[in-house]
Amino acid sequence: MSRIGFIGIGNMGKPMALNLLQAGHSLKVFDLSKKAQQSLFDQGAISAMSLRDLVKEVDFVITMLPTGKEVKEIFTSPDFLSNAANNTIFIDCSTIDVESSLDAHSLAKQAGFDMLDAPVSGGTVGAKQATLTFMCGGDKKIFERCTSTLETMGKKVVYCGGPSQGQVVKICNNMVAGSIFVVTSEAFALGEKLGVDKRVIYDVISASSGNSWVLENACPLPGGKPESGKDKDFTPGFSAQLMLKDLRLSQAAAQTGGSPTPLGAAATVAFQQHVNNGHGQLDTASICLLINPEIK
Repeated sequence: MSRIGFIGIGNMGKPMALNLLQAGHSLKVFDLSKKAQQSLFDQGAISAMSLRDLVKEVDFVITMLPTGKEVKEIFTSPDFLSNAANNTIFIDCSTIDVESSLDAHSLAKQAGFDMLDAPVSGGTVGAKQATLTFMCGGDKKIFERCTSTLETMGKKVVYCGGPSQGQVVKICNNMVAGSIFVVTSEAFALGEKLGVDKRVIYDVISASSGNSWVLENACPLPGGKPESGKDKDFTPGFSAQLMLKDLRLSQAAAQTGGSPTPLGAAATVAFQQHVNNGHGQLDTASICLLINPEIK
């Protein structure tokens, strides 16, 4: 078993860390929220008092942070890389902009360390059930050394290429997903306004060329699939605010790469408006409320 340091005990980080603990790894955790840190200590983790304390005598350091800003702050901290053991591998599971990811890789390399960017897909449900997909960028040999650790937290671990290529693939995936959420919401709104029951729309699309993971697993309707009967609460598994964050990353990457993404841009505008309407903390599926505010 490995000795692992974990930074970022939030909605995603906490269940990921718990899966590492339950698999028998030695886990040291650090978070600015001492309450979050204590919750893992109560489960058997070692509570690090500082970044300096966290990176000492561990095989892997995993970061799961909100944005590239926090990742860069960690990697430029004088207490971080300079205090790590020689063979420590750094794994950043945050979803961040490509430029910040490349900067983190560069900082690690300059300090003599190997690093992998490994953003995830699957949301909080996937984190809890250890069914996440990891999209990994970095040296292939380092990826192979990290695979078994990542498999403790997920069901699919994919090598995407060199540094930051995991971030690129994650951004592309979520641009597709965000666009599908919007157009699926539009399809239900259009069909219902022309007199077709949403159950019929769902049954046909789910068995036809318009089917998608979004439709089958996170259908943008109150309660999910038409027959669910759930209340219209849109409890977040992956919030609209987080989808907007990832769509913005896609547009920044598109600008850098000189690649036009008109549908991705339209989805970004839609989610921005949805968040501006006060729905950022609702599940991504709640985008249907923007398309059809009268939806039931």
